[in-house]
Amino acid sequence: MELTVEQLKSAFEQQGYIADQETFVTVYLALKLQKPMLVEGPPGVGKTEIAKVLASVFDTELIRLQCYEGLDENKALYEWNYQKQLIKIQLSQVNQANQCQIVEDSLFSEEYLLERPLLKAIRAEKRPVLLIDEIDKVDQEFEAFLFEVLSDFQVSIPEWGTITSKQIPIVVLTSNAEREISDGLKRRCVYIYLDYPSADKELRIITAKIPDIGQRLSMEVARAVNYIRERLELRKKPSIAETLDWARALISLDADRLTPEVVNLTLNLIFKNKDDIDTFRQNLGPQELVDYLNNNGTARNAGRG
Repeated sequence: MELTVEQLKSAFEQQGYIADQETFVTVYLALKLQKPMLVEGPPGVGKTEIAKVLASVFDTELIRLQCYEGLDENKALYEWNYQKQLIKIQLSQVNQANQCQIVEDSLFSEEYLLERPLLKAIRAEKRPVLLIDEIDKVDQEFEAFLFEVLSDFQVSIPEWGTITSKQIPIVVLTSNAEREISDGLKRRCVYIYLDYPSADKELRIITAKIPDIGQRLSMEVARAVNYIRERLELRKKPSIAETLDWARALISLDADRLTPEVVNLTLNLIFKNKDDIDTFRQNLGPQELVDYLNNNGTARNAGRG
């Protein structure tokens, strides 16, 4: 399915994904050039969501390889079901000796193959979306192996030979920038950087994801989270997902605006560790946050509307 940039943008926004024009153009070009996308940025800014939305837009399977320290080729590509093979060998012992070769050949048939994400994406009948999540967590040896796979989209299984992809998957790699990705892998990809959204952009995200939220509350939540990110030195800045959780929690409490009391009661929706909660209370506090929103003027204007 061929889409223009505007059609792609419209399809993303129908899924509630809000981004700037530069992001949509970059995603479009990656699709057009059939190149992997390397999406980098802090946690919780919508990197993984790009892959999920693409799978929905193209009505195809999302295959996810979650990266972690110590991930190796076997866990990412394929393994043989050794336990099942062992049972087959034991059962074959009751057969005649001249059937041993038949048994050996059958041990490496489709029945005993455990597909991992990379092989599954390569063998897929319909072009899938392959999400390689948090690539910055693997070591350089695995990264080099991955670069080779993404360059050729083919792998060798000694017992089977070379398997080549029927079509190039849509590949999205994400990175939290915990370490520098190799130049070789970067050159293979189209690069996208996602940062925390502006207050105006986060407001659009909130209203897209939570259409029943009131105008005043949505504006206050967007501006409050934006102010917290900019004002405080935190261990973990609130992500977009946490903004949405906070907004939904406030709706559940029948709040139509932010007050010091309701902010104080719902801090655990914004912050995910005690240090950040303490930093907020010591350096900003619920009252000062609400005063900022009221003095900003936006909330009062929204209330008039």
